Amino acid sequence: MSEEIVFDCLHSEIVNYCLLDNKENDFSTLEYIGYSTGYRLIERLTREWPRFKDELETMKFICTDFWTLIYKKQVDNLRTNHQGVYVLQDKAFRFLTRISPGTKQLEHAPKFVAFTCGLVRGALANLGINSTVTAEVQSIPSCKFHVQVKLN
Repeated sequence: MSEEIVFDCLHSEIVNYCLLDNKENDFSTLEYIGYSTGYRLIERLTREWPRFKDELETMKFICTDFWTLIYKKQVDNLRTNHQGVYVLQDKAFRFLTRISPGTKQLEHAPKFVAFTCGLVRGALANLGINSTVTAEVQSIPSCKFHVQVKLN
């Protein structure tokens, strides 16, 4: 339990630090920190695992084991069009649960999901999947992460 609080506080401070001088909502630094973290974490996590046979199996791993390692729960829903587009839905996204729901707070949601977009993109990059990850928050605390796999 205590490591969860530490992680939440660390994330909050990273957001504050990255946006301190940033008046234009540029979340690239947050995304980059997430990317490098995800890239390194997946290396340790998959050290004992056999290679994944395909893209869908890799995405299932991200939604179950990887998400559980980071957020202590699995993704609530994974959808795909089987053409390189995946949607991961978390109905109680950890970094949004402490924000009071409402339309006014929706404008602050992107700064709390940018790190995770980078985290997923970095993890997938280390697993050999080049992708673009974006987030959509329509109502707090629910969040959808859109993963678009890039063809090599």
